[in-house]
Amino acid sequence: MTAWSAVTFPPERTLGCLQHLDAAMVVEVCSFFGVYLLYCTNPRYHGRIYIGFTVNPERRIIQHNAGKRRGGAWKTSGRGPWDMVLIVHGFPSDVAALRFEWAWQHPHSSRRLNHVTRRTSRERQFDFHLRVLAHMLRTAPWCRLPLTIRWLKQEYARDFPPDLEPPLHMPVAFGPVRAVKETKGAKAAPSEGQGVTLKRCSVCLKRFQEGDDDILLHCFHPGCTMVAHIMCLANFFLEKEPDHILPIEGPCPGCKNLVLWGDLIRHHKGCYGDLEADPTSSQEHWANELQL
Repeated sequence: MTAWSAVTFPPERTLGCLQHLDAAMVVEVCSFFGVYLLYCTNPRYHGRIYIGFTVNPERRIIQHNAGKRRGGAWKTSGRGPWDMVLIVHGFPSDVAALRFEWAWQHPHSSRRLNHVTRRTSRERQFDFHLRVLAHMLRTAPWCRLPLTIRWLKQEYARDFPPDLEPPLHMPVAFGPVRAVKETKGAKAAPSEGQGVTLKRCSVCLKRFQEGDDDILLHCFHPGCTMVAHIMCLANFFLEKEPDHILPIEGPCPGCKNLVLWGDLIRHHKGCYGDLEADPTSSQEHWANELQL
């Protein structure tokens, strides 16, 4: 078993999809689906943890600490205060997030996690569930999702063991997050030339039809005019991985730059500025494949 080590505020991995975030800065995310970890600070129940799903983390922690009559869970009611210390977000739908929540809560009942050893008598609940999370992020189907692992409380942060680090396309972020509603017209404006001179899909070469805007992806690299149907581009990225349904990355058919699928989806939603928003509902048809 790999031991977890406490850190004061570990730097994020320096990947193209990451930014250095100030812990005091609140990152706003649209179409939010997250699975969180609570830690009990009540001396009587100190060290207990709770795993849950939310579409609004700020509201959810208030409910937990207010008790079940105010919307909190039965298991946390009367045992607070609780800290929401970690949240995983970026799921394509509530279904995908809820399945992740259930597997994290019941790792030994999930057929995908039968390789995870059971908790020992010396292992704290907190450390055990972090260990389970580390395995989940490297296990199909979750390992292919454009997830963000966010530490909400600096003092609880841990380094992932070297042999259990999240996939490179998953940023490890720090600081608070806020769920915001998507507003009409909020999608990012295409770069110069995108969607204006190009009337055909860059992959299938078919002409776009009226109403196709919601299923089109644009390259975000300056000067690139690539635009394609979301399914065409997904299949193009998956040519070397035909057994998968969700791509991780691939070469842009236009500028040939390697791009992350999650970044294309965030750009589609108008959330590319912080690179930490969630995938569009266009991915929801994949959620039904994310079986436990």
